[in-house]
Amino acid sequence: MPAHKNPSTLQKIRRHHALEHATIRILNRRLPHLRLAGWSAPGGFYIYGAVTAAQLKTAITEALTRISRGERHLAVHPRCGTNVVTAGMLVGLISFVSMLPGDQRARRTRLPLVLLLSTLSLLLAQPLGLAVQQHVTTDANVDSVSSVSIDSYQLGQVPVHRVQLEHRH
Repeated sequence: MPAHKNPSTLQKIRRHHALEHATIRILNRRLPHLRLAGWSAPGGFYIYGAVTAAQLKTAITEALTRISRGERHLAVHPRCGTNVVTAGMLVGLISFVSMLPGDQRARRTRLPLVLLLSTLSLLLAQPLGLAVQQHVTTDANVDSVSSVSIDSYQLGQVPVHRVQLEHRH
């Protein structure tokens, strides 16, 4: 068994984010009408939605196995918040830069250009957001995960599962 260096806090969050995505993808394939959301943290991740702890544990175990066998694509999710942030930043930046020079009248005449560039930015944002996930916000190197525990509770009407992950050193 290879020795693992203890991952930094940022590495842990990225790895937990990858495992969170893979877990949600597996659960959504098994239970297609299930609505889930997730959030990653240094100690693990949270899953929000009507899934049992047993279903969640089975999906996490499968996700760990499949990623370690090379299915790294599971770490990237098409509905991740990273995609939304990427789109917002790209559109905001393009809009800001294209409206900078000139007086009020010149800016008004550039509005169609700003709208066009913003629309093109949104089209570019989807593949860019997936790339940002793959290279920045997730890390599919989850082999150091050594144990998984789940605490479940209700937050109002929403079932919440806190997944705690331990890493080998």
